Amino acid sequence: MTLLTIQSHAPRTIGAANPTEATISELTHQLFDGHDRDRVHGAWRGLIANEEFHYRPGLSATERTALSYERLRIINQSIDSAASLALDPQLLASLHEWTGVVDGGLGTLAGIHYNLFLGSLLDHDNGEWHQLSDYTSMQRTGTFLCTELNHGNDVAALETTCELDRATNEFVLHTPTPGAIKFMPNTSLIGGPKSAVVASRLLVDGQDRGVFLFLTPLSDETGLRPGIRVRPLPERLGSPVDHCLTSFDRVRLPREALLEGEHGRLTPDAEISSSLGSPRKRFLHSIRRVTWGKLCMSAASVGVSRAALSIAVRRSQHRTVGGTKVGERVPVSAHRSHHSRLLHAVASTYAMTFLHRDVLGRWVDHSEEERGEIERLIAVSKGWITWQSREITLECRERCGAAGLFRFNGLADITQNLEGTITAEGDNLVIWVKAAAEMLFEHRTEKPPPSPLPLEEQSLTDLSFLRGLLAGIEHLWQLRARAALRRGPSGNPLARWNRASAAGIEMVSAHARLQAADAFLAAIGRTEQPSARSMLEALYRLFLLQELTRHTGDLLAEGYLTPSHVRELPTAVDALMDELAPHLPLLVEAFDLPEEFLASIPLANSGPSILLDDLLLATATTPPRDVVVPQPKLRLRRPDDTLVEGPFAVPT
Repeated sequence: MTLLTIQSHAPRTIGAANPTEATISELTHQLFDGHDRDRVHGAWRGLIANEEFHYRPGLSATERTALSYERLRIINQSIDSAASLALDPQLLASLHEWTGVVDGGLGTLAGIHYNLFLGSLLDHDNGEWHQLSDYTSMQRTGTFLCTELNHGNDVAALETTCELDRATNEFVLHTPTPGAIKFMPNTSLIGGPKSAVVASRLLVDGQDRGVFLFLTPLSDETGLRPGIRVRPLPERLGSPVDHCLTSFDRVRLPREALLEGEHGRLTPDAEISSSLGSPRKRFLHSIRRVTWGKLCMSAASVGVSRAALSIAVRRSQHRTVGGTKVGERVPVSAHRSHHSRLLHAVASTYAMTFLHRDVLGRWVDHSEEERGEIERLIAVSKGWITWQSREITLECRERCGAAGLFRFNGLADITQNLEGTITAEGDNLVIWVKAAAEMLFEHRTEKPPPSPLPLEEQSLTDLSFLRGLLAGIEHLWQLRARAALRRGPSGNPLARWNRASAAGIEMVSAHARLQAADAFLAAIGRTEQPSARSMLEALYRLFLLQELTRHTGDLLAEGYLTPSHVRELPTAVDALMDELAPHLPLLVEAFDLPEEFLASIPLANSGPSILLDDLLLATATTPPRDVVVPQPKLRLRRPDDTLVEGPFAVPT
């Protein structure tokens, strides 16, 4: 896929004459898919540098939602083929990775339209013969209606029905109970005409044939179609999206509305022909785009984590506080209490990014026999990455103080938008519980490997030793979960699982961290530039030590660590802080955010305090450029203690 109107920025040249630039280039090369970087990331990186994607002050929630639709159309106009985008998991994930930084609502709309809606059409027979031009040109926006008020993670039990009328060879789509009302974005009239892929229970002669997907027009230029009811919901947490309750009152659909494929077809005599053995398997196959969605949620989370850190680290360089001498000013980043938290977050973000790259690459190349295992890894990784991202972005917001609470500084929305990624495409805790149940006996863990050295001589600088300890944690929690399951009361499966679930979830958590560590180590192995490799090794060791710190009691009890190791661990972390702190700006510069984007964030560019003009610009309502807006006179104090009064000239 190439862009027609938005050009990507040229990547830095690896091996530049400046050693610092060479190091940054190599780190960026490893973070962003190496030689495939420009194809996968270049277009979207160039997109968020564009002024159309910068923050606009003074918009209501409805206006912000409408703006997200406008930006979605800009994306669609700039690509050669919407269908090609919908069929490329790397480009879809990258789209979320970059646009989520500037507009969380846009990421939601793009994921629904390209992945869940258009992707579902293309994955079924309908993609071969349906007229898709209305959707690829965005004359109609696509939405995806699966979740109901009474059925979220248990969507296989949903109640919406679509009954075959043999007399007319049509389907009748209906919402039979209040609990069957669809509870999803984005079905309002904002954004123009829309169609939905609706998950419904197929009824033939009153018999339930399982859940299938049906293509359903919702609205046109004149409003909602007959039988469609859409009730907008109150504003939600995070970037505004037109979340609605959608119901159907005996809506008639043509025979071709049913999305069919090898997994399930309706024969002329109304029988189900399927390559799969059960209605549940058929349904899970039909909604497999949800797995792609998990990859997109992970991508959005690593993207916003890098953006939050870029803003917070820049702010830490600009913001000064009183030093140890009279009249001295030092940046807050000089304090260990400040930069250590950011460095821990940077180490986690590198690990998250490498894990996402590894999992996405495995999905692209997987065989049918590997599908179950890789789908589970995608789900596990999505949970860990999105939860980590929440912690990282909150830390970054807090390190920026009160200024980080203002929306125009980019951090307030980021922290709230992540709540959506945590819940979307499967609630994190629920998908981890499912993974834990599968991994309890199907997954093989590893004990720390035997060492040629006595344990007392093992060093906390030995990366293989530290990695083995992390593997030991996963192994330990699997043993505990199995033992707890055996101790549970016989004849009561739920009670037995309740005994094992806490340990099982800890096993999944350790598994996610171990997978991240291995992806990080693989990236180090690919790194050729010496200083970049050295930094990655130090960052990797910091990641391992911070992950192991919470488990030192278990490791000591199991004989994997000595008391001396436990006592030395804080000193080892402190030594890494000494080594890495001078390179903190370099480590986040490798995140390669466009300077145009960062220049639009006052917090990432101001001096000792946010400039008064920036505060006033953020309160404007986007009048014509350079027009003076009448407003109540303001009396605000500048950093030099002088007072200034409005009104002020406000650009768009």
